[in-house]
Amino acid sequence: MSMRRESMWTSLTGAFDVVVVGGGVTGCGIARDAARRGLRVALVEMNDFAFGTSSRSSKLVHGGLRYLEQYEFNLVFEAVSERRILMDIAPHLVRPLGFLFPVYEHSRHKLWFINAGMWVYDGLSLFRSPQRHQNLDTEELLGEEPLLGREGLTGASLYYDCATDDARITLENALDAANHGACVCSYAQVIGFKTDARGRVRGVEVQDRTSGEKRVIEATAVVNATGPWTDQTLAMSDRGPKKPLLRPTKGVHIVVDHEALPLQHAVLCMHPEDGRVMFAIPWGDQTYIGTTDTDDVNDPSAVYATAEDVSYILEVVKTHFPDSSLTSDQVRSTWAGLRPLMCPVEASSDDVDESTVSREHQIVVGQDGLVTIAGGKLTTYRRMAAEVVDTVIKLLRLSDSMPPGLDASRTDEEPLPGAVGWPADDDRSKVADRARSLSEGRLSLESAMLLTDTYGMSALDVARLLAADPLLAEPIVSGRPELMAQVDWAVRMELANEVSDVLMRRTQLFFRDRDQGLSGVERVGAYMAEMLGWSPERREQSEQAYRQEVALSRGWRD
Repeated sequence: MSMRRESMWTSLTGAFDVVVVGGGVTGCGIARDAARRGLRVALVEMNDFAFGTSSRSSKLVHGGLRYLEQYEFNLVFEAVSERRILMDIAPHLVRPLGFLFPVYEHSRHKLWFINAGMWVYDGLSLFRSPQRHQNLDTEELLGEEPLLGREGLTGASLYYDCATDDARITLENALDAANHGACVCSYAQVIGFKTDARGRVRGVEVQDRTSGEKRVIEATAVVNATGPWTDQTLAMSDRGPKKPLLRPTKGVHIVVDHEALPLQHAVLCMHPEDGRVMFAIPWGDQTYIGTTDTDDVNDPSAVYATAEDVSYILEVVKTHFPDSSLTSDQVRSTWAGLRPLMCPVEASSDDVDESTVSREHQIVVGQDGLVTIAGGKLTTYRRMAAEVVDTVIKLLRLSDSMPPGLDASRTDEEPLPGAVGWPADDDRSKVADRARSLSEGRLSLESAMLLTDTYGMSALDVARLLAADPLLAEPIVSGRPELMAQVDWAVRMELANEVSDVLMRRTQLFFRDRDQGLSGVERVGAYMAEMLGWSPERREQSEQAYRQEVALSRGWRD
């Protein structure tokens, strides 16, 4: 069954139990949970799924070790519990990764203290971490990571969290919601709320950003899950809060070739200027480093890395890896996003350091009945979504609009689409081998592993496309493993509507390719134009929008 964006817009009519505004990981998680319980669900997103924060994170599913120092034990317990759940329901996307916490003579805490914290961390996870932590002496540590600075080094703790593809875990939630009856529509921007005689929000007016068409969607409940756009969304309501809910902070990452900073583990680094916790993370043939944490009140759609941001990150590399000689010329790409953090309740929140602003989430039901979810983090999106749907069901019950026979939430048990049928022993090579066989020899081992890590069991369906059309086995960018079959699949089955959707979020060429996918823009644009019936002007518009995204990510050089 095809799943295209235009068919979603066509289906976006009538009345729903709940309309979710915002297609980030939390919004898509809400849509999935609500649809699986049996509610009539619509989700509208003004751009692509995961356009904002949900594709611009540190790409980690973790318990937040540093929150122990702030005594946020509940947050850590919730996060490590959700980490275990996500490993179970999305093993193809949430994979264990070793983290090294090096300790020096001048470090704020000694190795024994860090080790004690690790036992607490393992204990809060009920000892269900991917692996138990261990201590490394200096010789063992340098054997693992020889680039680490040696002066004053006393050892390290090695512990385990998980890495993920944040954009794809968002997308799989959206696709699973659609598979269970939800209408999930990108490029559908809410331009106003519709209210009843009592001033209660009972729907939204949306505009198709590709055609300009407008329509009203009626709903008993409306959820605001717009992340860093939360306050702008609330401002559309006459009865919204007068003070901002959020204090957004900007997080920037830089990407370099693996050869420039070859690491085997993620390394926790303390910035020499302010002591902020940062990470250097191995990422296949690349390494990325981040993140910054600075207040930012600019348009979330246009947030970007500045020269100051890049210099700040390079300073931590210089301090912890003095022999790497990493320079700004070796930065291949950057990404930047805004964390939708809750505004502190202190009278003068400007006195609260950005990194100490709580990562807790909050559900707010306004006087107009609008449900807003704010704050939180990627790791806990599923639990946040379930709590929001519980709130929605209470509102439906109060308004005598409760649908009969609703199911309980089981998103902690039901796998995401790519995990259905995943090998019990978690051996991804078995899936890659099957994909190669189904492609009739047109799939290289490197591309097969890429498809497996990207799509999970759906990689087998992508491989079948190659068997039917050998032209789809050609690379998007010469010399790289990403294939034209992924463009076809993105449009046909994953709601892709723009060149940027494919090159930034359905694949990761924007980050991975040395030229950020620019050499493949025209090829992708031509293929999408043929599939979607674009005019030459429409195709040029989409291609140019991607080039502008690349230029924005490189703006720090100017």
